[in-house]
Amino acid sequence: MKLVQPLFYKLTCNNMQNNILRQLYVFVRRKYRVLFKNNFSKRDIELLKDKNFVIVCDNCWAGSVYQWLERPYNSPFISIGFYGDCYIKLLSNFEYYMGLPLNFIKESKYNYREITYPLAKLGDIELHFTHYKTEKEAGTKWTRRTARMLEETNRDNYIFMMSDAWYASEKNFEDFNKLPFKNKISFSINEYKHLNLNNHYPILEKDKKDKNRVPNGVKLFKIMFIYVNLYKWIKLKLDNSLT
Repeated sequence: MKLVQPLFYKLTCNNMQNNILRQLYVFVRRKYRVLFKNNFSKRDIELLKDKNFVIVCDNCWAGSVYQWLERPYNSPFISIGFYGDCYIKLLSNFEYYMGLPLNFIKESKYNYREITYPLAKLGDIELHFTHYKTEKEAGTKWTRRTARMLEETNRDNYIFMMSDAWYASEKNFEDFNKLPFKNKISFSINEYKHLNLNNHYPILEKDKKDKNRVPNGVKLFKIMFIYVNLYKWIKLKLDNSLT
């Protein structure tokens, strides 16, 4: 199930060959949203005021959503990166991994980036605390927010998001789509049309340094509204879970 997307967006995706024109379009839309941020944010806060939910995410996108809605972090998945294989493994046995202690390590099995931040494991799952300065800060916030998350025991009130910002593969997206959670949404530079993914949004804007993935979570959040009204989507999914 997908929300109907604006006609102008469809025309943009299908017909805009001029990259400069596309950039201008995105720039204007983003500036307009920044200018009237309070109006848009208040509208979305009001829309979801009676909805309790938890966001599970593979990058820093979730933190931006919570900040937009002016909600406390009731999820430990804030400003943390997961590579695709680790993220899918975590979600495939979610209760088990979330019950494991966090152990900090010095070296990653992945060689995509220099480790200049706290790095930890849940069992064999790597967690990259990219926006944290110390292991103490990362560990304290992870423990506190995990406790908050586990207060919500109904998995139908969880929103699971995945993107290829941390190099999730085609197989990762296929496996994500098969997970038994009701509320899943994904973003990628690839459409993967042959996989018939539900609630999957191909993103035209790419990471500036690596054109094989979407921008980082914060930047992805800033352009997401062009593709989907997340807050209406969340409300619709949570309303459906009650029926």
